Amino acid sequence: METIVYKISETEEQIWLKAAGDILAAGGLVGIPTETVYGLAANALDAEAAAKIYAAKGRPSDNPLIVHISDISMLEGLVSEIPDTARKLAEKFWPGPLTMIFPKSDAVPYGTTGGLDTVAVRMPSHPVARKLIGTTGIVLAAPSANTSGRPSPTRAEHVYEDLNGKIDMILDDGPVGIGIESTIVDVSGDVPMILRPGYITREMMAEVVGEVCVDPAILSENKDKNFRPKAPGMKYKHYAPKGDLTLVSGTSEKVVEKIRELASEKLAAGFRVGIIATEETKALYAVTGPQAASAVVMSIGTRKDEDTITHNLYDILRRMDGENVSYIYSESFGEGSRGQAIMNRLLKAAGHQQIYV
Repeated sequence: METIVYKISETEEQIWLKAAGDILAAGGLVGIPTETVYGLAANALDAEAAAKIYAAKGRPSDNPLIVHISDISMLEGLVSEIPDTARKLAEKFWPGPLTMIFPKSDAVPYGTTGGLDTVAVRMPSHPVARKLIGTTGIVLAAPSANTSGRPSPTRAEHVYEDLNGKIDMILDDGPVGIGIESTIVDVSGDVPMILRPGYITREMMAEVVGEVCVDPAILSENKDKNFRPKAPGMKYKHYAPKGDLTLVSGTSEKVVEKIRELASEKLAAGFRVGIIATEETKALYAVTGPQAASAVVMSIGTRKDEDTITHNLYDILRRMDGENVSYIYSESFGEGSRGQAIMNRLLKAAGHQQIYV
């Protein structure tokens, strides 16, 4: 069975809303756009539907699914308690790319929460996602719509590439806006704790609620393997391209020099090599001569605007797959407000292979 792809059109809104709504009501799976990445949606309160998400993605069963709502009134039926901290964060950042973890209510099956007594909830700002939830009244479990471990999908084509034949429908509304997953923050304790960095930063939340801490296991500079992340999904390999990815960190001049050296070695050995550069440095990696055809240099964005980097991150990893490169070398990031989120994704994609120069 080939997956149906439906291009979103305002003039045919009632058609795609009904088609997707019928599938979800029957316990099926629909790939939907959100402002972060494309999600794989199913009825969050239907344990059998949630199980289909895990099966389609090949996702570990202890990795909880994020529940998506379209209105704050939906939250009360999903959780047993809403702390004041959560209300303040919701007022500021919902709808938007922030997921909060609450004690779950009995209405949410353990099949959705990965066996945990907590539930992760967010309210997406993407109009298609919100309209689908609001019109159907179905709260949606919607992790990223990709094969588990692969780069997250930022275009409908990415969803089709990974999940064609495994899900019922994909709603295609073009490329997403942000390009990385939501920030996850646990609001069940005295001090909110970030379990996954994302577009909403620690500093942004601290302006609203005061002290905010970060799970030490997700900090890119933490190399202590005894630390285990509090968010179960963060212990698994994610976002990985098919080529072997290595990050290079240090001063700009030394990073460029080292990447050129590493790439030259692999090119000389006959391998096809990818380099992830920025607008500021891509010209410095130009390869000439007979090896030029085997060198793929792509710009991930500009350091002057890190939102361009988050927007392009997963897309560039998938484009590298399309170029069939065996080795990929990437510059590192970390100076700006999105640096921690960008590095968190790249480090996991690289299996924490990082060279310091």
